[in-house]
Amino acid sequence: MKYTRTPAASFSLLRAAGLFAATVALALSAHAAPKIVKKVPPEFPREAEKQSITRGTVTAKMAIDGDGKVTGVDILEAQPRKIFDRSVTNALMDWRFEASGEKQHHEVKLVFNNED
Repeated sequence: MKYTRTPAASFSLLRAAGLFAATVALALSAHAAPKIVKKVPPEFPREAEKQSITRGTVTAKMAIDGDGKVTGVDILEAQPRKIFDRSVTNALMDWRFEASGEKQHHEVKLVFNNED
């Protein structure tokens, strides 16, 4: 028996592929954040105190291995720039997450406030 693909069959395959892609995209966007099991707060940097900087924010992205250990930190956004980066990186490298068996990424936003 010879199988001939009709235009309707091609459309059905494309539609099925589109639905599959949409389902995968939805599953990825609904992925739960990894569970934090150890959280280390960053220290308020002396450099900030020297410059009379009392507030700031840093958004960072952590790479996490399958065992839950942070293997890298990327600073995505910081205000003011370069003041809190080292403190955030040092603290986040000590965070630990529940082991998932898979490499993951997790973003956090840290807020500094040292006003008296």
